[in-house]
Amino acid sequence: MQNSSFDLTGKVAIVTGGNGGIGLGMARGLARAGASVVIAGRNQEKNESAAREIEAIGARAMAVTVDVTDNASVAAMVEATLAQMGRIDILINNAGMSVRQPAHALSLDDWQTVMNTNLTSAFICAKAVYPAMKQAGGGKIINIGSMTSIFGAAYAPAYAASKGGIVQFTKSIALSWAADNIQANAILPGWIDTALTRTAREQVPGLNENVLNRTPAKRWGNIDDLAGAAVFLASPASDFVTGTAIPVDGGYSAQ
Repeated sequence: MQNSSFDLTGKVAIVTGGNGGIGLGMARGLARAGASVVIAGRNQEKNESAAREIEAIGARAMAVTVDVTDNASVAAMVEATLAQMGRIDILINNAGMSVRQPAHALSLDDWQTVMNTNLTSAFICAKAVYPAMKQAGGGKIINIGSMTSIFGAAYAPAYAASKGGIVQFTKSIALSWAADNIQANAILPGWIDTALTRTAREQVPGLNENVLNRTPAKRWGNIDDLAGAAVFLASPASDFVTGTAIPVDGGYSAQ
């Protein structure tokens, strides 16, 4: 019998960047807990493929093409979700990207692109869903940070700055919207095996060995390792948890 504290039946979740990687892992977790899931991303073909995977689990799903850095596009995503699903209870701000250059080699355009995609988008999306959550009597916002929310990154200063900002933004909206029964928390993934980190392993010599040596669990994470934390933070089990940042990293940040 499912623990009702973690039951998401009747809830509607938007997962940005939910068409692959950790976003898809979290979307699958929410679906298994009973939520209807909106897969939101730039690539509609990938969105639809992920939505079919969610439906195969037995959950309702829809695919929405969105540019999370654009106010109008995000507003259209929210409008489409409300029209088809009727409500918005959960937002996972997962869309993200990186440019691997040290600060002295990083262009201003690249800096701004990373900041807009990773940090400004979280502001745009959270602000866009706020009215629906307030009207419904509460909601859950989960922002995806990184180990670079804690540590610097010599090869990715824009990414690290954006992910540090995610934690402070999370704390700020947790305080702002507590009176509306909206909880906001961050998940800080460690080294997870995704297309993004596979590219990093190709570009950064010794990365694989360094990660395995430092991670007490002695493995890379997989995308389903994020599901438990996402379900917890999306569910009634976390109704008194807000403004936190939870590493899911196999112990990487503990030492």
